[in-house]
Amino acid sequence: MREASFVKRNKKKWLLFENVLDKKEQVSPDKLSDLYIEITDDLSYAKTFYPQSNTAQYLNSVASKAHQKIYKTKKESKNRLFSFFKTEFPLEFVKYHKQLGIAFLTFVFFAIIGAYSAANDGDFVRLILGDDYVNTTLDNISKGDPMAVYKKMEESNMFIMITLNNIKVAMTAFVFGILFSVGTLFVMMRNGIMLGSFLYFFYEKGLLWESSRTIWIHGTIEISVIIIAGCAGLVLGNGLLFPKTYSRLASFKMSFKAGLKIMVSTIPFFIIAGFLEGFVTRHTEMPDWLALFIILTSFISILYYYVIYPIKLTKQKK
Repeated sequence: MREASFVKRNKKKWLLFENVLDKKEQVSPDKLSDLYIEITDDLSYAKTFYPQSNTAQYLNSVASKAHQKIYKTKKESKNRLFSFFKTEFPLEFVKYHKQLGIAFLTFVFFAIIGAYSAANDGDFVRLILGDDYVNTTLDNISKGDPMAVYKKMEESNMFIMITLNNIKVAMTAFVFGILFSVGTLFVMMRNGIMLGSFLYFFYEKGLLWESSRTIWIHGTIEISVIIIAGCAGLVLGNGLLFPKTYSRLASFKMSFKAGLKIMVSTIPFFIIAGFLEGFVTRHTEMPDWLALFIILTSFISILYYYVIYPIKLTKQKK
């Protein structure tokens, strides 16, 4: 690329960065850090292809000035965690609704495939859920308590075990994004098939409503957040697949950081899901209206925080 074209392509970004450093414009600390990564990447490019140019000298001076600004004088707000969940994350997450939609549609598609396969192959459910689970559940059904599996373990131990397991599944969906997003889609496929075959298993036994009102008490948040983790994995993978004007390494660093923020946002929800499964789901005797209230409240909370609120907040900031 000719030097003039390189300057023309990036001049607007460089001027924004200078204005921020001179306090003529304001951006978030994370945005400033991202700009710094881009500037240093441009500096490396300029030193390689235009080593003695004014462009390289200019970028070197800007990068040096920025180093102290970001890493020596940056102060974190005392309310950093609160502001992250209230404004910083929602404003950034709105950019990733496309990846969220892909993760959701992939999961739903394979859930349908799972149900269809279970309907056409009597051994499919055992293949996916395992003989032990199927046999135990059949035994519970014969005893008149099909959801007894949620009552066997002590509440606190179940809460801890389930929460850690859910986080493990979500982290797998995120980290597997490093396989150029294919790994994340595989995790969505696997979990979707499991859910679909699970629901069909109870439908076949005439227990779809009873099972649904029980498992969705915790499953609404649990499944939703696994899909959101899938979104984080796709963000990570897309950073490797589509680096745009950045080097692949710089793009990977930025996409990993963005995906990690998405994962951090899910932690409170995983704790809530674990609590519900450990302490609430076991109470199968609860009235239908209470179960439905918990399910709808969980669904609306997820939908609002990850879809509606980010869009609303973005419009307010314009």
